[in-house]
Amino acid sequence: MDGIVTDVAVGVKRGSDELLSGSVLSSPNSNMSSMVVTANGNDNKKFKSDDKMDGAPSRVLHIRKLPGEVTETEVIALGLPFGKVTNILMLKGKNQAFLELATEEAAITMVNYYSAVTPHLRNQPIYIQYSNHKELKTDNTLNQRAQAVLQAVTAVQASNAPISGTTVSESAVTPAQSPVLRIIIDNMYYPVTLDVLHQIFSKFGAVLKIITFTKNNQFQALLQFGDPVNAQQAKQALDGQNIYNACCTLRIDFSKLVNLNVKYNNDKSRDYTRPDLPSGDGQPTLDPAIAAAFAKETSLLAVPGALSPLAIPNAAAAAAAAAAGRVGMPGVSAGGNTVLLVSNLNEEMVTPQSLFTLFGVYGDVQRVKILYNKKDSALIQMADGNQSQLAMSHLNGQKMYGKIIRVTLSKHQTVQLPREGLDDQGLTKDFGNSPLHRFKKPGSKNFQNIFPPSATLHLSNIPPSVAEEDLRTLFANTGGTVKAFKFFQDHKMALLQMSTVEEAIQALIDLHNYNLGESHHLRVSFSKSTI
Repeated sequence: MDGIVTDVAVGVKRGSDELLSGSVLSSPNSNMSSMVVTANGNDNKKFKSDDKMDGAPSRVLHIRKLPGEVTETEVIALGLPFGKVTNILMLKGKNQAFLELATEEAAITMVNYYSAVTPHLRNQPIYIQYSNHKELKTDNTLNQRAQAVLQAVTAVQASNAPISGTTVSESAVTPAQSPVLRIIIDNMYYPVTLDVLHQIFSKFGAVLKIITFTKNNQFQALLQFGDPVNAQQAKQALDGQNIYNACCTLRIDFSKLVNLNVKYNNDKSRDYTRPDLPSGDGQPTLDPAIAAAFAKETSLLAVPGALSPLAIPNAAAAAAAAAAGRVGMPGVSAGGNTVLLVSNLNEEMVTPQSLFTLFGVYGDVQRVKILYNKKDSALIQMADGNQSQLAMSHLNGQKMYGKIIRVTLSKHQTVQLPREGLDDQGLTKDFGNSPLHRFKKPGSKNFQNIFPPSATLHLSNIPPSVAEEDLRTLFANTGGTVKAFKFFQDHKMALLQMSTVEEAIQALIDLHNYNLGESHHLRVSFSKSTI
């Protein structure tokens, strides 16, 4: 009888997602290495979903909470960056799917990646876990359309063997189908870091890999999305846009490459799916063969000018960058400089404490030193290179005490404390043991709430006795205008909107950790929301 499972993997305990009779039939006479099947409405009733979130590793993954109209291609694209996809089974009635990868190792990498960065399809979060199945057996005659999809995708998969002498693989797909974009930065007055690119492009989907290099004296990057559709959307939205005002123009086209092979995780290249990669200890991030084809790296110098960051709202960007740190990416701290040089400060107003509070939104500030002979400049040491990149990408070009500050990486590796007994007028401060660090706890929720400076502030830790009017008065006293206010349901948190970003920055510096009484110290951060 058609539709019986005739060949479930030997020794697999029948689990909660077991394929029950009447669903699928193995196909012994197929000459394709992998087949796709979409179960029809009747079949769906015969599947039970996984109950266990953390099963034993398996190369078959169980995907839940899929959007109703999702296609096989979109589900397959989730797995492609991690290795060959060998089978798929869609349960449309249940909004679920099973995806089989060629190896268990590829499946483990995929699960680890998506546990740090929540996968989305059609702007909806989905859930991925190991299946109780060790392999899928499906009948390719049940759904010829799905079979054709995987056949088409197999052409891309075939490209995974690297071409001799290069670090990237190519296949016979047309450029428009590639998930890899080639990005050239024109009019580059300010260095564009790998994390800035990640921040901007993450708005359009999961960014899996980035390689940056200089060719023909131009800064360029190759950036790989999980899905060619995301690459298409990013190209349409960003081609020709400026990252900063009137400079750093993005020129974007599709690469002929469909997969990037990143060897090191450092400030020049990053594979977000492989947190275990070495930092390369300053060695070239590309194979010598491909590195030789590129012009020698040139140092990228910031040219003075009032730069303000590209106003792309981005919830996923910093979260993904922080997630990379959260899963312990070696080389992120070692590979990137932890010390920032901040210039064009208001020397009458600035203090180590105010810099600690503002830069502490993007990482744990260890030390601050306002320069004795140049008090409009300061050195700030962050806990790791990832945090310094985040702070630089978010704060360069912002207004602090009426002046547009510039933030670059310093050539210094650490901030030196003054010799004992030497009075440096309080210009240097060690914050290493501060109780106010936001990111000390691994996996802290604060990693997911890092946003660019905005006029809207998120307030938390508000005691029950404090009313809206109290908070409005408190924030108006920082010299700005409170335009809007909204309590969350429990009244422990609120959104408060100032009239400008500069006013919000000032209010955060003045009022983060402000004592509201009843042992409640106010927590203030930037919000992505508007009121």
